[in-house]
Amino acid sequence: MGGDHGPSVTVPAVFDFLRRDPDCTAILVGREEVLRPLLGPTQEFGARLRVHHASQVVEMHEPVASALRTKKDSSMRVMADLVKEGTANAALSAGNTGALMAISRFVLKTLPGIDRPAIASILPTARGHSYVLDLGANVDCSAEHLLQFGVMGSLLVSALEHRDRPTVGLLNIGEEDIKGNEIVKQAAELLKDSGLNFCGNVEGDDIWKGTADVVVCDGFVGNVVLKSSEGLAQMIARGLKEEFSRNLLTRLAAIMALPVIRAFKRRFDHRAYNGASLLGLKGIVFKSHGSADSYAFRCALERAAEAARQRLPEKIAARMAVLHPSINQIPDAA
Repeated sequence: MGGDHGPSVTVPAVFDFLRRDPDCTAILVGREEVLRPLLGPTQEFGARLRVHHASQVVEMHEPVASALRTKKDSSMRVMADLVKEGTANAALSAGNTGALMAISRFVLKTLPGIDRPAIASILPTARGHSYVLDLGANVDCSAEHLLQFGVMGSLLVSALEHRDRPTVGLLNIGEEDIKGNEIVKQAAELLKDSGLNFCGNVEGDDIWKGTADVVVCDGFVGNVVLKSSEGLAQMIARGLKEEFSRNLLTRLAAIMALPVIRAFKRRFDHRAYNGASLLGLKGIVFKSHGSADSYAFRCALERAAEAARQRLPEKIAARMAVLHPSINQIPDAA
């Protein structure tokens, strides 16, 4: 029900997802009187698609406390309950990020050994793409939190990209061990001893070089990186459009360059990277960008489905138990 476009985007995306993945089923959670007419008369998917009514909706700018206290039958809350009871294997929303994190944490709880859930998403690089976390859930972090982010990010890449030992880098102001504040220095030592494929400190430009498969940082830094990169991409796109539209000669040049422009756009299409994982919960929850179109939302659905197939929460819990043997693993984290 959430996002900038609501069911007009999310429902067609689910249709496309189900056509491409015949092994999956989907539950549309929200106001039935809104969702039911969008399904059409053909019932193409039969039992693979159903509507679960939720009478309330968390608005995009609604305070988190209000969403938790007064919206117990919101589509977000009902969705999280379905994951907790095992009716759904994963959840995806394009709605209010803060509310989604708070509701998911309240309903699902965190895995043993995980102090705080983190938001992990993908950024395109010269070599493909990298996963960055945290992107805003935790503004202040300890060295232990950064270690946990590294573990969760590494397992996320292993699950979604099928890489045995993805490289993990720690975002810093320099590659040298002496650089950074004390928390980052302590985190580097913990990561070195963690058994992860830790490649050391990485700088901001290393994100775009693709130096590491996973880049770890606190939520304050990560959110600045994310918003700065989005703003830069939009500025470049606007600048190119303005320059190509400047006069007749530049318009002719644009026609000549059209194949290159289209190839560049496909390569760095932000929609293909949609779908941020809320890592560290006893269940799988993904967050779609609020402005996502149907293609972008379908990409997020595919990532959530793959995380469910790989039983990502159980793998995180098992890894944390190795790092902290006193932790009791949960019998079923998915």
